[in-house]
Amino acid sequence: MTTLLRHVTIDSSDAYGLATFWAGVLECSVSDEDQPGDPEALVEAPGVGILFVTVPEKKTLKNRVHLDLQPQDRTRDEEVERLLELGAALVADWRNPDGTGWVTLADPEGNEFCVERSAGERNATADVQTG
Repeated sequence: MTTLLRHVTIDSSDAYGLATFWAGVLECSVSDEDQPGDPEALVEAPGVGILFVTVPEKKTLKNRVHLDLQPQDRTRDEEVERLLELGAALVADWRNPDGTGWVTLADPEGNEFCVERSAGERNATADVQTG
């Protein structure tokens, strides 16, 4: 028998609103079954979906789990700018002068997530270090 990870579930104050933000981040869609005001909304992302569930409590502390994003067709810095334009907020900037590092952002409800370097950027750094 195999066990699969079906969803990553995130508590929110507005499930559909936050799902819409994350659908923009991941460039995918919110399930056709979900509508504004629904208590749950699913982002149908490749691999594992992200399920947002409306709860009465507000976020009060740092996340115990967070998502790490790796852009596929743009640089880390281009992705950070795109996400800021979508409504993310800068939490911390861990970029280094040599191009390594990451950026921590927060979604509109304050959930932290990180943007790492793309595979191309990682390979370029590895080539410089070994060359």
